[in-house]
Amino acid sequence: MKIKEIAKKNKADLIKMLGEKQTALRDFRFSVSGSNVRNVKEGKFAKKDIARILTLLNKTVNKKA
Repeated sequence: MKIKEIAKKNKADLIKMLGEKQTALRDFRFSVSGSNVRNVKEGKFAKKDIARILTLLNKTVNKKA
């Protein structure tokens, strides 16, 4: 997901998306340990999306403070 797409979302949507991505990453890690994964790059993309979301959330908190 691109940063421009994420930036268009409001804070509530970002928090919801963050939870979904973290759950997806956790499920990915469990499936890797069980060797049920075909796309091993999926974890890398999930981590980057989580970092992008957290960056935008931190920016909005720092703007208001």
